Amino acid sequence: MALTPDDLTDDLPLQRSPGPTWQDKLDEDVNKIPEYLRTESPYLNGFEDIPKDRYLSREFHELEKERLWSRVWQFACREEHLPEVGSYIVYDIADQSYLVARVAEDEIKAYPNACLHRGRMLKTYDGRCSEFRCPFHGFAWTLDGDIKHIPAEWDFPHLEVRSEEMMLPEVRVGTWAGFVFINPDPNAEPLEDFLGPEVIKHFERWNLQDRYVAAHASKIIRCNWKIANESFCEGFHVNATHPQGMSYTGDPQSQIDVYGNVARQLSPKGIPCPLLPYTPTEEEMLRDALDVREGEDLPVPFEEGDTLRGVLSAAGRERFRPTFGDGVDQMGDSEFLDAWVYVVHPNFQPWGAFNRIVYRFRPNGDDHETCIFEMMYVAPFSGDRPPPAEVVHLGVDDPWTDATGLEKLAMVAEQDTFNMEQVQRGLKNLRREGVTLSRYQESTIRWKHDLLTDYINRGPVQL
Repeated sequence: MALTPDDLTDDLPLQRSPGPTWQDKLDEDVNKIPEYLRTESPYLNGFEDIPKDRYLSREFHELEKERLWSRVWQFACREEHLPEVGSYIVYDIADQSYLVARVAEDEIKAYPNACLHRGRMLKTYDGRCSEFRCPFHGFAWTLDGDIKHIPAEWDFPHLEVRSEEMMLPEVRVGTWAGFVFINPDPNAEPLEDFLGPEVIKHFERWNLQDRYVAAHASKIIRCNWKIANESFCEGFHVNATHPQGMSYTGDPQSQIDVYGNVARQLSPKGIPCPLLPYTPTEEEMLRDALDVREGEDLPVPFEEGDTLRGVLSAAGRERFRPTFGDGVDQMGDSEFLDAWVYVVHPNFQPWGAFNRIVYRFRPNGDDHETCIFEMMYVAPFSGDRPPPAEVVHLGVDDPWTDATGLEKLAMVAEQDTFNMEQVQRGLKNLRREGVTLSRYQESTIRWKHDLLTDYINRGPVQL
């Protein structure tokens, strides 16, 4: 029976992809994951289109600056980017800039990046210092933010009675799983409350704080930051954008969960995409996953009766055994195999389990039609923590493959980036007011816009 507009309510039965689900494949795994990692929490909130002006409008960009970036928790750096007292990074978001610094062995602070004399930016690059000294006139502050030196102090008698005004104002700082977050809103909830207990418990299992940045690339893309971000919030695009993955990745069978300010997509490996016109064998899936042609030797043992899931999860355990020891034998097969893509509102995507991938998306300065897309590998290590990899900066016309540390991921990112600029251009040609989303596979995108609407509707930050 055909649907009518009155049928389009959240009570409409939820349809899922034909074929086995992620939960079905978990039941087959030799090593099981704990039940708290298997919980399902779908997000169903209407069928309305997303207004295209959210990607195109300068006015909406200004609202984001005033009501989102000024009050939301946002990933600034990894803790290893601040290895010593005095280490600092410059974190830029839209037209704002912040200094994030290790001011004591166990304390990190953040300040707006501006001299309190005439407003000159205190730092324009990352580094290490013993004080924050303005290059313009020489005003200086301690790492703790106290005024340290006023040149020609005799000419500023008014500052003696306004000394508190000369302390660097602080913005809130929080750490989680080795990541450092800031929030410019002094009235913001604690980072732990923002993330929520479910997600914190998930990541406690995987020890991301005991990793290091093994590769890091940053590329300017000709599109709004949300277009780039949303390209990685659903697996619906794999059949058209990444056809090489269709034989061994069941992206339509992905599970989508939402936990407050964090969502996740769980995509199983070892399931052919149901849109594929044939059913590959286990060996064919394995060859495609490892990019090994027919007739070439596989780099992993494979016997008759073996499955992709069994072979690749076993290989994953051995890859992580030197770091995590025999504890890997107690971990689930899925944790070494499947894609656990977590999305922390609004622009941060740390993959879970034993994946290494981390994404971040930001406006490119104050330009709402270009953005900065960053990819990192956060990898395990043995012995002393290696220094974090230097950032490879790529311009709009530089290929991701120039960042060789990203390995095969760079080629996949090239396929994704190919679409982003064309979406930005295509939206200007779109003869309707919004973009349409699927109900389940793209529900993370709807959730992101619902949260964004909530931030916009709160009004300006009250400092």
